[in-house]
Amino acid sequence: MSTRVLIIDDELQSRLLIRKLLSDHYPAWQIKEAETVATAIETTRDFSPQLVFLDVQMRNETGFDFLDKVDKINFGIVFTTAHSEFAVKAFRYSALDYLVKPLDTEEFISAVNKASQRLQTQLPEENERIEYLKQLKGTQKVPEKLIIPTAEGFLFVNVNDILYCHALSNYTEFYFAGKKKLLSSYTLGYYAELLSEHNFFRIHRSYLVNLAHIKMYKRGDGGVVIMNDGEEIEVSRNNKDAFLKMLKL
Repeated sequence: MSTRVLIIDDELQSRLLIRKLLSDHYPAWQIKEAETVATAIETTRDFSPQLVFLDVQMRNETGFDFLDKVDKINFGIVFTTAHSEFAVKAFRYSALDYLVKPLDTEEFISAVNKASQRLQTQLPEENERIEYLKQLKGTQKVPEKLIIPTAEGFLFVNVNDILYCHALSNYTEFYFAGKKKLLSSYTLGYYAELLSEHNFFRIHRSYLVNLAHIKMYKRGDGGVVIMNDGEEIEVSRNNKDAFLKMLKL
């Protein structure tokens, strides 16, 4: 099935690379390009893209200028960015698809496939996530909310409400107060990196815990932590010293 794609990027080489990757892997898709926000707005009105590759930083403009000026965001977006630690963090907290330049072919295909699968069902949620991303872009603070992708869609959660996370194969199960839990389609490693600045620690290969919700630590070979909900979680021997150092014990 053909998909209409718009590439918004001020760098010719970047546009050519994205076009080539799309042509190689999705030959039936229709592709248009824009190197400025003004051209992108006009092309969007005439072409009605279903998927947009949006460069975050262009010459004297940003991808957010396009998002602010476009009449309606009724298309999926894959953001592209040069190496920018905060930009990448904002995308991950927003659960939005992004690619870091220089582009990697496998990551490109993965991002495009994920975005394509959501085109028909999750555009309203994508709008909510884009609005959250806009809020994040104006601050260097660590975000207090996290958007978690699930099988049904996306859920906004307060990071401080998360008690601990449990790895289930390539999925992550989040646990909250009152025995509430939520299954995410992202890995525990993904969240361990993202939540490290929120006082979370990976005490075991399969567990990431919020240190603020630990009720007690029992000494042992690796030891055991008792969480505020009563759950007992083993601390691996390899992580014990670093964990105790985090607790300042």
